[in-house]
Amino acid sequence: MPARLPSWAWVTGLTVGAIAAVTVLAVQADRGPHPTATSAKPSTSASVGAQPTPTASVPPRVPDGSGTGRRIVYSLGEKRVWLVDASEATRRTFTVWPGTVSPDPGTYTVSSRNEATTGSDGVQIEHIIYFAAKSGVSVAFSNAVDGASPPPADSGAKTGGVRMRKADGTALWAFGTVGTSVTVVR
Repeated sequence: MPARLPSWAWVTGLTVGAIAAVTVLAVQADRGPHPTATSAKPSTSASVGAQPTPTASVPPRVPDGSGTGRRIVYSLGEKRVWLVDASEATRRTFTVWPGTVSPDPGTYTVSSRNEATTGSDGVQIEHIIYFAAKSGVSVAFSNAVDGASPPPADSGAKTGGVRMRKADGTALWAFGTVGTSVTVVR
């Protein structure tokens, strides 16, 4: 009759076996392919020259002279927005497609928000955040409902929409509540 092993021996054997199996799997995983991050580019039917510069791997610094504290910073020249928290940390930065009417450099506040409507160019838009007006045209951030991010159509009409990718519009909508400061720089 074979000898019976004590229960602690079974537990020890199972533990040693499990550790050995995990070690083998870890070594195999380390030798396998490793994914690399890529940046997604928006699809658009607009000309290449109309597209904003792709987001760099190291985000650009918030422009000097853009104020302090929690704010949205919009650079006209860079066609870029920064979401800056109260500790001066950039929470997100992204490129945008401005309309034909741009606000003057200065400090504004988010005056109102609208979940969805039709843009003056006929595109269904959402996450509309109004912050300025110029020449009788309201200036607001928004994104296309269908996720497309072409620049507003050049129909000769004055448009104050500052369009962005859908994910960026969602982030700005969460950040830019009524009363949030918006600093526009050159």
